[in-house]
Amino acid sequence: MARILSILVGLFFTVALAWSFGKGAYTQITEPPAATAEHEFHLHPKELHLASDGPFGKFDKQQLQRGFQVYKEVCSACHSLSHVAFRDLEQLGYSEGQVKTIAAGFQVPGVDPTTGEANTRPGTATDYFPKPFANDIAARAANNNAIPPDLSLMAKARHDGAAYVYSLLTGFQAQPAELLKEFPDSKTPAGLHYNPYFANLNLAMAPPLTGDGQVEYGPGNPKPTVEQMSKDVSAFLVWTAEPKLEKRNQTGFAVVLFLIFATVLGYMSYRNIWAGKKH
Repeated sequence: MARILSILVGLFFTVALAWSFGKGAYTQITEPPAATAEHEFHLHPKELHLASDGPFGKFDKQQLQRGFQVYKEVCSACHSLSHVAFRDLEQLGYSEGQVKTIAAGFQVPGVDPTTGEANTRPGTATDYFPKPFANDIAARAANNNAIPPDLSLMAKARHDGAAYVYSLLTGFQAQPAELLKEFPDSKTPAGLHYNPYFANLNLAMAPPLTGDGQVEYGPGNPKPTVEQMSKDVSAFLVWTAEPKLEKRNQTGFAVVLFLIFATVLGYMSYRNIWAGKKH
């Protein structure tokens, strides 16, 4: 009796699932959803090729230093790197003295040793990058009621991470006339900026990179065009999101070789042990 009951319950749920699926498919075919500006004009990220791509990828330290320079001189005014300590910058090729100098250029939260009151002090190598705003209220007030996200893990938090960042930085433009003609109510609101690589096409962040030469690179580096600066800071954010990438690639390669060797050894052992046995 219990077996029959369980079969009937399973059959009921199977029929209910099939009916729901069929009804949904029929509705999708007969009543397709109305087109939206976001669906029609949202673009997938551009292609971006970095030295860190692929299973054998390695960081280009010179590019990472350029990307950090772009972050420090442009992005740090609004965006934090709360998971990155100043001493981590030594991995980019900076010396200990350079790291101390960079850290000292930032003001971090501290405590007055004489009064115990909160204050700010120059950063040290062991400090983490400070937040640019005291709290969310101050962040909203300065950014059209939007809170700038922390960039530490941005390259992993977004699909096509580095390519998404690169596309967003280079994608600011005027709204296409075709969009306004097809969707008259989709005009970008005051205070927002049109960018087809952003999910809803409009974002509060103004174009951070406004022209070539905004950041001055040192000798031996490529010309700091908007395209190049966007690519460099995207590469830098790949490093902040996964600073152990090179070590992970090396470990993964060694593990794969070991597993292949172990598989071959196991198969040869199997053949040797069971060679004279009949099934």
